Amino acid sequence: MRESMSMMIVVMLSMSASASTATGARSALSAQSASTSDGRRDFDFEIGRWNTRLSRLVKPLSGLSDWVEYEGTTVVRQVWGGRANLLELDVEGPAGRIEALSLRLYNPHSRQWSIHYASSASGTITAPVFGQFANGRGEFHGQEIVNGRAVFVRFVISPAGKNAWRFEQAFSDDGGKTWETNWIAVDTRH
Repeated sequence: MRESMSMMIVVMLSMSASASTATGARSALSAQSASTSDGRRDFDFEIGRWNTRLSRLVKPLSGLSDWVEYEGTTVVRQVWGGRANLLELDVEGPAGRIEALSLRLYNPHSRQWSIHYASSASGTITAPVFGQFANGRGEFHGQEIVNGRAVFVRFVISPAGKNAWRFEQAFSDDGGKTWETNWIAVDTRH
């Protein structure tokens, strides 16, 4: 009896040590994954109000190089606890006014963002572009219809100096071999 009690105590101590080791390993993994960015906070830098300078190519993929300039504001609000945000763009220039919304949604499974754009002029939302940030630069890709043709879209977000960010859109109608930039916005902290 005494021998079997000693054996049970050894087994229980062994199980307790294993459980403690497993709990410690789980805690270490949780701490490691919490410290490793998964992307859901990538747009936190942009929350707030910005001065916006925008240049837009008048007729993309036409061979023409006429650009129009706008100035105004961009306001970005966080929603869903940071897993989404809503951008409101309001700029004016000699070519008129642009009022637009951009909804950015974070997908925790793919660890990517989708960016959806809508203009008050059309009242419709475009197909989203998908991507993520790496080394402080965001790159997003998708497709859009331009002049009746499906083309590739690339949208890049990058630092443009202290308290400034550059947002650049380009189209490719040759499968991504060449790109024509058609939208450049620089936001500076308001």
